[in-house]
Order: sequence, then C-alpha cells, then structure tokens
Amino acid sequence: MSNQQQRLRFAVTGITGQVGGAVARTLLAAGHTVRAVVRDAEKGKAWAQRGCEVALADVNDAAALQAAFTSVDGVFILLPPTFDPSNGFPEAAATIKALHTALDAVRPSRVVGLSTIGAQAKQTNLLTQLQMLEQSLGRLPVPVAFLRAGWFMENAAWDVEPAATSGIIQSYLQPLDKPFPMVATADVGRVAAELLQQEWTGRKVVELEGPQRITPNELAETFAKVLGQPVRAVAIPRDEWEVLFKKQGMSDPTPRIRMLEGFNEGWIEFEGGETGSIKGSVTLETILRKLVAQQT
Repeated sequence: MSNQQQRLRFAVTGITGQVGGAVARTLLAAGHTVRAVVRDAEKGKAWAQRGCEVALADVNDAAALQAAFTSVDGVFILLPPTFDPSNGFPEAAATIKALHTALDAVRPSRVVGLSTIGAQAKQTNLLTQLQMLEQSLGRLPVPVAFLRAGWFMENAAWDVEPAATSGIIQSYLQPLDKPFPMVATADVGRVAAELLQQEWTGRKVVELEGPQRITPNELAETFAKVLGQPVRAVAIPRDEWEVLFKKQGMSDPTPRIRMLEGFNEGWIEFEGGETGSIKGSVTLETILRKLVAQQT
C-alpha cells in the first residue's frame, strides 16, 4: 500500500449479511482495518479470524453503537430489513434514531448508508423506511453517501426450488416482459466499499443497478439455461396478493403490496433514471448458478 493509500479503519454494520460481508471483504482486500459491528459475539468469531476487530452493539442501542463507531475513519450503515412493519414504521424509526444519535456523537469523516431505488418516491411503501434513513442521516454534519441499489438478484433464491421441480417461477413483478433494475449484492458491497475509501463533502446519492435490466421472462430463461430444462414465468394476479401474503404470516401486507405496485407501475425508479445509474458487472447467470449450487 502506497503512502497515498493509507490504511484506514472502517466500522461495518450488517457484516453477517451478503452486502455487509461484501463491503468488509473488499475493504480487507484493499489493506484496510475493519471493525465488525455485530449483535452476537458468536457471529463475530468468523470475522475475527479474518483479522477484523469486533464490536458488540444492538442497532437500537445508541450508546453501544457510539462505542462501535469511535475511532474509525468511516462507517457503513445497513438498516436491518423489516418486511412486515407496524403502521408508521416505528421499528425502523427506533433504529434510525439510535444510528443518528451515535453517528452525531462520533462524527466520523464519512458515512455510507445502503439505501434503495425509489427512496425518493412520494408514495408510502415498504421502501419508505430507507427514505426515513436518508432524511435522518442526511442531516448529520458529516459527509454522507447513500447507495441506492436496485432489486437484488439474490431474491431469486426463492425461485430455485419451483424452477427446478415444476419449471415455473411465479412473479409479482409484472408485466412479464417489463425490464426491471436488478443488481447483485456483490456489486453493491463493492461499490459501497469504494465509496468509503473516497472523500467528498456534504450529502450525495449514488444509484446502482446491474449490467442490464431484466424481465421476469428473462429471469425464467436464465433459470432454464442454468438448470438445463424449460422454465417459464407466471404472473401472480394482483387480486391474490393480500391473501397470499397473509397466509405467509404478514399482519399488514399493504406496504409490501405498494412497493411491488411501485416497481410495476414505474414510480419506484432511480431518481436519475436508467441513464443516471452506475452499472455493476455481475450478471444474473452468475448469481443463478451460485444460488442453484447452494440449494442442490
């Protein structure tokens, strides 16, 4: 590492997940020090073996987060997903308040927060939780970058079994020939790590999707290629969504339904559109091959 590429220390939340893990691995590979912020000491052991520092902190504990964020050059923030939130998103609000309090106390030289495509949407939906994160952390008196990522390609993990056994994948994304912005978590983690190693002032937004947009039909075709058998996509009728989600155990499916409608209707989109986003390099086929290998 040259004198210009000095060794920095970064705190990474969500490190046990796909994106946080990719962030940490990228930073470690670049020669930086990583502090793994985990709630469970047991889950921190694997990262300690990789040479990481380990800090124990619950994401709702501002004092513990403050300690975890002390004496670092930058912090990666990942809001734990709440797929069945209570009315008004109080779960996300509590976590965001703790994160804001801790970061405001420590004031690291830079913060990168994982956000989402459509974070700027005016219509309330499941992704509004990330809009709340942007609004809160965006008020911090430190440089903050929000990485707005497209639909994760890894969401197709749910489709591996039905694709292999029945040759059918059911799609909430529709119409089936509509291209949707999707991205691999490896690209998200890599770009987040690259942002952490940069310097900027104020608040900025970076929007990220994969090499090309993907239709549900193309998702099925790629599964067919990977599995070596016919696979087709079938649209799940809109009037069946609420019943299906409640059968899955959701108390209030409305935010999730509104999110899906936003993708389908086009009001969940990048603020800069497709031309304004940066493009990752990991292809859908690469991800599907990995997902199939993991489940077979």
